[in-house]
Amino acid sequence: MNSGDDHILDAVPLGERRGPITMTLLWITMVTAFPTVLIGFQWFKQGLTLGQVLTCSILSCFFLLIYSVPAAWLGVRSGLTYSVLTRQTFGRYGTWLVSFHAIWLMSAWYAIDAVLCADALKGLFHIDWPVPLFAACLSMLMAVNNFFGFQGVANFARYFAAPLLVLWVGYTFCKVVPTVPIDVLTASSVPGHAPVSFMSALTLVSSFVIGFAVWGNEPDYWRYSKPNKKFVVYSLIAALLVGEVIFPATGWMVARLSGITDYITATNYMNVYSFGGVALFAALVLIANYCAANDSNMYGMINALENLKRLPHKVAVIILAGASSAFAAWLAQAGSSRSLESIASLNCVIIPVMTVIMIIEEFVIKLRYNLPDNSSVVVPMNELPAIRWPAFIASHLGLLVGICTAGVIPGLESLFVGICSVQSWLVAAVAYYVMRVVEIKNDGSCRSLI
Repeated sequence: MNSGDDHILDAVPLGERRGPITMTLLWITMVTAFPTVLIGFQWFKQGLTLGQVLTCSILSCFFLLIYSVPAAWLGVRSGLTYSVLTRQTFGRYGTWLVSFHAIWLMSAWYAIDAVLCADALKGLFHIDWPVPLFAACLSMLMAVNNFFGFQGVANFARYFAAPLLVLWVGYTFCKVVPTVPIDVLTASSVPGHAPVSFMSALTLVSSFVIGFAVWGNEPDYWRYSKPNKKFVVYSLIAALLVGEVIFPATGWMVARLSGITDYITATNYMNVYSFGGVALFAALVLIANYCAANDSNMYGMINALENLKRLPHKVAVIILAGASSAFAAWLAQAGSSRSLESIASLNCVIIPVMTVIMIIEEFVIKLRYNLPDNSSVVVPMNELPAIRWPAFIASHLGLLVGICTAGVIPGLESLFVGICSVQSWLVAAVAYYVMRVVEIKNDGSCRSLI
């Protein structure tokens, strides 16, 4: 069966899979963006040392790899979209709920990227437009590549966005490193700030790094990868090293050099520092960066929407671009820095919790009980049970723990401890495993979900 629209309801054939270079460059644009430089300015402002930024970023990437390698392999192995994969584990209502969460979360990322891009361009060119209106217009324009499906998304990342990003931050990183004395790496505090404990630093850094670099719907993109586990691992490591270690460290070092911590001022300073004040060059990099990230957000939203309702591809793009434009206008009123941190904190919990449950089912439960591998089977909605209770209950337990410890709910700031994402994933994984084992034993046989 072929959907005719990027294999929405069938597996991507091996002949259409991409090699490691394309997937690495695509993933760089998906875990690397100008906000990962700006967050370095924010961490300097909050008193984190460079040693803490580097150590906590690397540790966060390690936790992320434990999740993202099997999550990506779900897509490589099956060739199916994330939303279609959730059908067997979550049931009919469960897959609808997962798709709904994927749509609004990626729409939030899409919107905040449009707002940050509008802020940056407004500062570079002194455009006299209200940011909400400017961000809404940019949201519509950023959807263009998705009219060409995955090919448009991948080609833009491979041939334009990723090379520009790597060259820009690579140049800036090499330029700023000589300005930092070696003793800064071992300093116990930032001058003018009280020392920040390692656990507090890890909580702050991991919330952003994991929240920004985790997608939850990794199978949507990795189903286009050639089935080679080493390539997947190397691609993920390379992308995270660039986007979640080098980029934040560069931002921190430039913040130390300049003393700037405000996002808009930091963007303007980066233009002067990296491009000699030539706004056109800076705009080219920023537009490539934000458009590439939003290409992937839009692509994921389309897959989730079409799991709920089959629509012509271009109609789905127009609907989602319009909704995201309205979202961008609203977020522009709320403030970009606070919105960015809140969305990142929620993003590392809500969709990944669902993915962790599928990982446990496919790579733990099925192996232990020798259940058949039917992950590539597309089960029609009308043949699904209404709900799979183990997945439904376990996911909501994980969500409860993750959201309560994410620090985004007023009045629960005292619970903002540890790594909210990892805590939520562990709770969901253990709860699901226990309930599935009980379910299998009560059934009296080791049968599959479908």
